[in-house]
Amino acid sequence: MKTLRNVLTLMTIAAAISFPSVAFSHEGHKKGDLTTKETSTGELVPAASVNADWLAKAKAEYPVESCIVSGDKLEGGDMGPPQDFVYRVNGKPDQLVRFCCKDCVKDFRKDPEKYLRQLRRSGESGAQSHGTHH
Repeated sequence: MKTLRNVLTLMTIAAAISFPSVAFSHEGHKKGDLTTKETSTGELVPAASVNADWLAKAKAEYPVESCIVSGDKLEGGDMGPPQDFVYRVNGKPDQLVRFCCKDCVKDFRKDPEKYLRQLRRSGESGAQSHGTHH
């Protein structure tokens, strides 16, 4: 019995090591497709697919006026209207992310955490410079 339990334990461990974690499956993603960091850490979805009231509030509270990837202006810049997306991670609040162009979206997808850190730092420094009102 002990040998059978050991064999089953080893098989379970081998299976866990052999197969990558199963990615979610929905429109636009194939189940098990782990070709980008995005599927393992979060999901970038077009902002048009979220609640309009939430989006308006998130835009009003967005901590920067420039693209977090290129540094170009978001409004009134040469790249046209901003590309707005929502970054979603299970168990965490949605995060609005604004880009100056589609190329910056591609760069963000390569290393989302790098750019999200920049966005958080901008939000924190903006909150400190404005003070808190109670």
